[in-house]
Amino acid sequence: MLNRVKEFDTDLLIFLNNLGSQQWDPFWLAVTDKLTFLPFFLIIIYFLYKENGFYKLLLILLSIALIILFTDQFSNIIKDSFERLRPCRLDELQQYLRNIEVRCGKYGFFSAHAANSMAVTTLLISSFKFCYKKWISLLLILWVAFFSYSRIYLGVHYPLDTFFGLFFGFIFGISASYLVNRTKFIELIK
Repeated sequence: MLNRVKEFDTDLLIFLNNLGSQQWDPFWLAVTDKLTFLPFFLIIIYFLYKENGFYKLLLILLSIALIILFTDQFSNIIKDSFERLRPCRLDELQQYLRNIEVRCGKYGFFSAHAANSMAVTTLLISSFKFCYKKWISLLLILWVAFFSYSRIYLGVHYPLDTFFGLFFGFIFGISASYLVNRTKFIELIK
């Protein structure tokens, strides 16, 4: 059963990776770069500041930093435990995947990019008030989708690596949101 799941995961990766073209590679390389979205996050920070003030903004940013730290470290523990090589590390897959020049870490299960982006998005949407929340929430969800798919497009993660990253990111984001909303911390924010 597990072999069939792995085979399906590999086939799906090859299919999705080969939907791409050299024309789109620079776009997806930019999407996967964390700095690409810096202006977007500066706008979100501005809205959070405008609505909550400086000290509350610092608390919000601290909670975001802590959720990223926790999610990223948990992802590394899982990667080192499972030791599932990334597809870009497997010689037998190279003939089926498009060759895109990208940094390729060693282990890939589960995607820290997907987990971190989903955790932050879930925490922001479910915990903090800010103007234009519906539009920003929609943009954050689109960002997570593009950011996560870019990892598959570039051949650095299997689809299930990304799916489980999104799943754990959502769980961590909801858990952090629960803690933020159920403690005195939220009184400081609101």
